Amino acid sequence: MKTVKKLITLDQSLANDLELVAKSLNKTQREVIELALDFYFDYTDGIIADKITDDIKKGTMKVYSSKEVYKKLGIDFEG
Repeated sequence: MKTVKKLITLDQSLANDLELVAKSLNKTQREVIELALDFYFDYTDGIIADKITDDIKKGTMKVYSSKEVYKKLGIDFEG
């Protein structure tokens, strides 16, 4: 996987916690940050999915059938 370099600034206590956790797990700080972000993004995906579900139930977001989408795009599809 391609990597990119990011420069971030952390609160001192958070930086200390990061160092402690990385040492405790025998991982690099980069690995701990990557794992933490993966967990966070998985968590927020769930929150976003719940919000979309609520919006659909409330009628503030419309769901289109595939037939409607194909028709709107001018795609002739039988199925």
